[in-house]
Amino acid sequence: MSFQKNAGGVRRFAKLMKFAAWLQNLPNKLTPPPFRLIQIGSAFWQSRALHVAVSLDIATVLGCQPLAVEAIAERLSAQTDAVYRLLRMLAAMGIFEEISPRVFKNNALSAHLREDHPKSVKAMILMHNSLEMSRPWYEHLEQGIRSGEVPFQLSHGRELYAYMDVHAGFDALFARAMDNVEALSGDCFATDFDWKRFDRIIDVGGSKGSKSLVILKRHPHLTALVFDREQVIQIAASYWNGKVSPALLSRLSYQAGDLLELVPAAKSGKDIYLLCAVLHGMDDESCVKVLRNLTAAGAGTGARIALLEMVVAESKADFASAAFDMQMFMATRGRERTLSEWRRLFDQTGFMLEEMVALQSPAKILVLRPRE
Repeated sequence: MSFQKNAGGVRRFAKLMKFAAWLQNLPNKLTPPPFRLIQIGSAFWQSRALHVAVSLDIATVLGCQPLAVEAIAERLSAQTDAVYRLLRMLAAMGIFEEISPRVFKNNALSAHLREDHPKSVKAMILMHNSLEMSRPWYEHLEQGIRSGEVPFQLSHGRELYAYMDVHAGFDALFARAMDNVEALSGDCFATDFDWKRFDRIIDVGGSKGSKSLVILKRHPHLTALVFDREQVIQIAASYWNGKVSPALLSRLSYQAGDLLELVPAAKSGKDIYLLCAVLHGMDDESCVKVLRNLTAAGAGTGARIALLEMVVAESKADFASAAFDMQMFMATRGRERTLSEWRRLFDQTGFMLEEMVALQSPAKILVLRPRE
């Protein structure tokens, strides 16, 4: 029996994404090539302008009401003309709206930059444009391309997770940004997959457990165990106090550890390991090690694995997967993988691919079951 749910909605989403990709490619066809290349070559102007607007928290300052630029600047303790020129550029990009001369309001895009928006991507914008993440792109990408070294490590002298272990501020920002991922994918991971066939989720690398909670809300019979680094688990258990009901929290537990060493043991075939965007940050050797740890932890139980990951086309990859793959190259030893690359990893472990479940998002859920 398939784990796929909402097949109709998933098909409609796939068609919409194909149409969006066609629209995204239109500027390449309609704009004279030299001008288009200059547009792309100066695209960092846009990301830097957006980053400053988010750092200043302009969207939250605007809230639900339009404001004159003088009032915005006063609340930001910033220079009026400079704020106006920044907002004018962003409004021309479709972020914020100038409803009358020098009067701006939030629009459908900028609203998602508000701190209080339920689908805010503020932390993601701040993280991707932070000095930690920007410097490797600007300073060491070419060296990384030539040598195969990780640009992040070239810039900072440590691999990404080792860097976060000793830089608490960036670690916290990174965790908040990962929580923002749900604003991109919504709750399709909970609705498009048949979780009711299980009793317990073991959420490996699950941070504070936000994805587990979304699933638990929809399936009252389920419990979840979140497994992550010690630094994450120390604050995770108390994070939800007062934010979700005690009854829901009672079904969520935490355990600290290193998934490269061992993972929590499964109890039965009613357990399922969930790894959300964990393996794409690892090289093949580390992925195989984690999967073998999962094999050992689930030995004899029949427990399955659900990998929530992108699956890149074998050729002519879409922009989103190709861009995320370059981000992985910049920051980690990982990569976004094609289905054949995923299969090669699975062949080295005690699991086999049972089904690839499509979602109403760019990601898929790869369901693995023990080899017979």
